[in-house]
Amino acid sequence: MSLMDLVAGVEGAERTLTVYNPEPGVVEELRERFADRNLAVVTRTTLGGPGNFVVLSHRESFVTALDAAELLRGDSGARGESAPTPYRSILDHLDETTFTSYDRRRMLAASREIEDRAWRVGDGSLHAGFQSVEHFERQREVYERLGGRDELSVHAYVRPSSRVRPVENVRLHLERSAEIRDSWFVAFDGGSEADSRCALLATKRDPGRFYGFWTYDSETVEYVVDHLRTSYALSGSDPDDGASRC
Repeated sequence: MSLMDLVAGVEGAERTLTVYNPEPGVVEELRERFADRNLAVVTRTTLGGPGNFVVLSHRESFVTALDAAELLRGDSGARGESAPTPYRSILDHLDETTFTSYDRRRMLAASREIEDRAWRVGDGSLHAGFQSVEHFERQREVYERLGGRDELSVHAYVRPSSRVRPVENVRLHLERSAEIRDSWFVAFDGGSEADSRCALLATKRDPGRFYGFWTYDSETVEYVVDHLRTSYALSGSDPDDGASRC
């Protein structure tokens, strides 16, 4: 199963939150609140029906329903176990490790979080897909610094280019495959701290827009890292000894 297959699996699990006869600003606020969930927020207008009412569905099958205002009021405690019941009736059906249609700025923020975790642990392996050499060059200093961190092995994946330059402390994998060309990923195997495993994976859908997921699920992260190791183990530049750790 390729990285793109993983993203497709997440997309197949997407829920839909339909807002019936919404009050002004409600749809926009709900989209912002659920931006990091695997959820599409849409609107529908009916004659004579209730206003500001939301229905959660999956593949046209009803899941739950409640008042939109009640859902928004319940947000304040939603992240904890004491979250209000109306809000939990929605959250219980959503995977909080997925996102839809992220722009480059938010993708970079998520990538920084994973890179920071790898830096703090200081060992294990960090794998990042940059699509092109140009994208890697913008982050070269960050990744050379990460590669010099204790026992941390750093791998970068890009398409081959005549503009590739030698890089210190990083194993640069040069690959022409579609998933390297079209995917943005950062995965850390946790090193000596298994609880620190995390990964971000997305595919480009429109210029500057991505669809995918991030996860702290150990098995999913392990799959992503193992897939990269086995699929691209023989590709790459010839880094110095400090960059060849696996």
